[in-house]
Amino acid sequence: MTKTLLSFGHGYSARALSRILLPQDWRIIGTTRSDDKAAQLMNQGIEPRIWPGADMIPALNAATHVLVSAAPDDDGDPVLAALHDEIAQRAGQFEWVGYLSTTGVYGDHNGAWVDESTPLSPTTKRGQARVKAEAAWAAIPDLPLQIFRLAGIYGPGRGPFAKVREGTARRIIKPGQVFSRTHVADIARVLAASIQHPNPGAAYNVCDDDPAPPQDVIAYAAELLGLPVPPAEDFGTVQMSAMARSFYAESKKVRNDRIKDELGVDLLYPDYHSGLKALLAQEIGA
Repeated sequence: MTKTLLSFGHGYSARALSRILLPQDWRIIGTTRSDDKAAQLMNQGIEPRIWPGADMIPALNAATHVLVSAAPDDDGDPVLAALHDEIAQRAGQFEWVGYLSTTGVYGDHNGAWVDESTPLSPTTKRGQARVKAEAAWAAIPDLPLQIFRLAGIYGPGRGPFAKVREGTARRIIKPGQVFSRTHVADIARVLAASIQHPNPGAAYNVCDDDPAPPQDVIAYAAELLGLPVPPAEDFGTVQMSAMARSFYAESKKVRNDRIKDELGVDLLYPDYHSGLKALLAQEIGA
């Protein structure tokens, strides 16, 4: 029987998952907001739906699996705002539903470790919106929901190399600040493993093994390129946008034991050193 994935907000991580599923003869329906992006999806073997606008009922009727990448907005989760009742009516039809959230739901822990059992206490507006969205999806009875809390995403087209080459990369130093991150290929592997081994109600942190200060990542990228390491800038005095500064409001190390122990995932890129090396090799070979 053909499996059909309905992907709401078919973006960067969802496209990586598609590259695993399409060779396995999955049908994938992905929503996007523009004609240009719809054409790109079609070229990748995805059946595009421009949404809002398209009638999603036929796609919902066909779906065996659902992936939600769309971020909440001021009105809450956009998928549930439009289709809550239709999804709830079909909860028993779906074999797997995945919601892509963020490790920002844990809030600030002053550089300490967190795992999936850590209470959700976000300090940013984005994190608070994600907690509400997680709860709204989890409240649908009988929905086989799995939540994936993603760390900072990098991968092809999303890495530090362009800014380092352009001379716009910044090494902003905030003592004790650490971030966790994840390569998009490992996100896709986690999602594919979860589809193979559903565990409704579970939440998974998706990150590598090596939370690190952001300035170290920039420095390593510069070293790989053979370019000067950008000068250090003090967080307390540097000029930054409010959005950029908000990323430094929370510091934590995120544990990923559950994706290994429950899903059997062996990370392709367990640290930023291996991830950036592979990314640069791919750019050079492209």
